[in-house]
Amino acid sequence: MQVSVLASGSKGNAVYVEMDGTRLLIDAGISATKIKKGLAAEGVDAASLDGVLVTHEHRDHIAGLTTLSKWYHLPIFTRQGTIENMSCRSAVPADCFHPITGSFELNGIRVEPFNISHDAADPVGYRICGSRCCTLATDLGFVTSSVQAAIDGADVLVLEANHDPDVLKNGAYPWSLKRRILSNRGHLANSDAAWALVRMKKRPAKVFLAHLSEENNRPELARETVQDILDRQGVQLDLMVTSQSEAVSLHSVN
Repeated sequence: MQVSVLASGSKGNAVYVEMDGTRLLIDAGISATKIKKGLAAEGVDAASLDGVLVTHEHRDHIAGLTTLSKWYHLPIFTRQGTIENMSCRSAVPADCFHPITGSFELNGIRVEPFNISHDAADPVGYRICGSRCCTLATDLGFVTSSVQAAIDGADVLVLEANHDPDVLKNGAYPWSLKRRILSNRGHLANSDAAWALVRMKKRPAKVFLAHLSEENNRPELARETVQDILDRQGVQLDLMVTSQSEAVSLHSVN
C-alpha cells in the first residue's frame, strides 16, 4: 500500500492511495497540473488512476476536478448531494459522475464512505479496504461515533488536526469565521484529533495529521499537542505532519 498526501490544507487537498494494484485519488483540490506533477514525482501516471473519490464540494477539494476529468475522463465517485452542489458540475462530463450511497467495490478494493459533520451538502470520509486498510477523515466538526468506528482498525489513517483553539480565538479571523471553525460542523482541533487516536481500539501503523490551518496552527504545534496527549495516555503512534506545498508519502506498511 502507498499513501501520498500530495497537498493538505485550506488552499487545497489531494491524497493518493494505491492498494492491491488499484490507484485512487481522494479529492482534487489543487490544480490538475499540480496533481499530475505530484503523482509523477511518486512514479504514478495520472492517466492510470482508477477513480477520484470526492469528500465534499468545497473548492479546496474540487478545484482541479474539471481539468482532470477533461484530460483523463476519470470516474468520479461521491454522494449525489455533493454532485448537485459542485460549482464545477456543468463543466465536468456528466458520464464521469458515479453517485454513491453505501459501500462499493472497485477493482477488488472495497470503498466505504462514512458520514462526517461538516458544513457541506452531504460530506463523507472514506475507508478503503483490501489487503490493508486506509481511512481518511478530515473536515470534521467533531468525531462522531460513526467516524470513530470508521477510523478504528485502519493501517494508515489520514486525520484532521486543523487548528489550535487558542491560536484561532486570538487570531485575525472575523468572529463569524471563528465560530464556524469551532462549531460541530467546522474543523477538528489538534487536541480532539489526539483524543480520537487515544480512543481507537486497534491503532494504525502510521497517522498523517492533515488539513492544518496556515493561520491557526503550526506543524510543530500540531505534532507537539497530539504527541503530548498520546504520551500522557501511554499511546505510541508514528505521526507524520502533512503540508500544503509538499507531498508527504508512505510507500509501504509492514
